[in-house]
Amino acid sequence: MTTTSPGSLRKIIGASMIGTTVEWYDFFLYTSAATLVFNKVFFPTSNPTNGILLSLGTYALGFVARPLGGLVFGHYGDRLGRKKLLVISLLMMGVATFLIGLLPSYATIGIAAPILLTVLRLVQGFAIGGEWGGAVLIVSEHGSADRRGYWSSWPQAGVPAGNLLATAVLAILAATQSDEAFLAWGWRIAFLLSAVLVLIGLWIRISIEESPIFLDAQAKAGDKPEKAPIVRVLRHNWREVLIAMGARIAENGTYYIITGFLLVYLTTELGMSRSTGLNAVVIASAVHLVSIPVWGALSDRVGRRGVYLFGAIGLGVWAFVFFAMLDSKSFWVIALAVTLGLLLHGAMYGPQAAFFSELFDTRVRYSGASIGYQLASLGAGAVAPLIATALLVDTGSVLPVSIYVAAMCLITVVAVVLASETRGRHLGQDDVRASVSGTA
Repeated sequence: MTTTSPGSLRKIIGASMIGTTVEWYDFFLYTSAATLVFNKVFFPTSNPTNGILLSLGTYALGFVARPLGGLVFGHYGDRLGRKKLLVISLLMMGVATFLIGLLPSYATIGIAAPILLTVLRLVQGFAIGGEWGGAVLIVSEHGSADRRGYWSSWPQAGVPAGNLLATAVLAILAATQSDEAFLAWGWRIAFLLSAVLVLIGLWIRISIEESPIFLDAQAKAGDKPEKAPIVRVLRHNWREVLIAMGARIAENGTYYIITGFLLVYLTTELGMSRSTGLNAVVIASAVHLVSIPVWGALSDRVGRRGVYLFGAIGLGVWAFVFFAMLDSKSFWVIALAVTLGLLLHGAMYGPQAAFFSELFDTRVRYSGASIGYQLASLGAGAVAPLIATALLVDTGSVLPVSIYVAAMCLITVVAVVLASETRGRHLGQDDVRASVSGTA
């Protein structure tokens, strides 16, 4: 099997993380803007909460497109390679985000404004649907089995890095401009900046090498590549797909409660400024970024399942403490609440890339990992802020939201318990037995 030198591996990790940071900067920028800006610019209504719900609806549509992106990118990524698809996903995301920054408001062009916004959000979702699988797999397939959890966690760290960057840019703009200026044009600066970030990420991604494990599998297949990886995955690896989906539910759903719904709750229910929530997320995201590789490294020592279960169970309990700390209206207590929540989230997100990569064989790995990862997003992150907001509006209490978070965590606990430990699997050995058993 082809090996990768330490220098090349570090370059590949850097390229994956930088590219992932850029793409998630774009994606999270929309998420933050949906709760702070778009309800006023593209969905003006007499009821502020209804405007937020409409805005979050377009946010959710981005998740609808993600499984389709995972299917398409997974199919071609398993046939053509990881690198080519990573370049395409970065370009698609960057162009869509840049165009959002140029969109006229509802006051200027009427109903065409939210329609165009929705189309561009769908493009974002499609691109991000293919991004994750390629970014984590190209690192997982270069790194050695004994440190795969650590190395493959770095592209995962690009997610909080992108969130940190997006939130920091919005926080700086909000703090240095009046509300009128920020709503009129200031928010557009953050979206237009993506063009610079995309050029940097594109330059780095073009320079990296293709996965040696994929190249070995392609050479063995010769002129008989896998014609329809998705068919093989659904026929022979459906249990692994279900395990990945279940493991993803709590990780994905709770993240958007902690970082997205947080802004809704602080501004509409507690009457606090948007800067309070944004700054709390900035601090928490910085800690989150550092913690993810630590959790990934720990999974190399004690296994994927134990670390993952710790995060899921911890967040299920933390959900009942989180909102009580927000109600204090103290910035530092709020920042602590978000930070501890994201630390527990990191215990799932750190080992996730290695865990999901180790569930599937090389010729269908991009398809299998992407499908499991992205399909879960529909039932988790896509609807989590909407469900949480609706529960709050209907009941006037955050207790149902805490119960909702705990239920997602329970689903993930069951999925991980039903999975066999994957730590140490050699990814090039495609005749390895299935990674999932019927019992714990």
